[in-house]
Amino acid sequence: MNNHIDYIELAAKDLPATQAFFEQVFNWQFESYGPDYIAFSNAGLNGGFFTAQGSSKQANGGALVVLYSDDLELAQSKVEQAGGEIVRAIFTFPGGRRFHFVEPSGNELAVWSQ
Repeated sequence: MNNHIDYIELAAKDLPATQAFFEQVFNWQFESYGPDYIAFSNAGLNGGFFTAQGSSKQANGGALVVLYSDDLELAQSKVEQAGGEIVRAIFTFPGGRRFHFVEPSGNELAVWSQ
């Protein structure tokens, strides 16, 4: 039996802003499935965003989606330039470094590097 995480879905208050952000910062590709859902690819793991007023934040018990970048400082700069909010600046942890940000729909994600 093959069991693994295959797909992730996140809430988004503003699908167009969220799509533009991830296209600009991380070069994700999107496909629209009507007015309330967009699927993303080219992200290491496929997934989608659905229209909802809620958002996911680690402090509220939400799962933290952690992305990888081989240039952490450049990734943080691109997040800031695209309108993302840095909620935890680059810090060191056992095994690497990372930062946390909030994208336009209010979801908190992180980016790590070695």
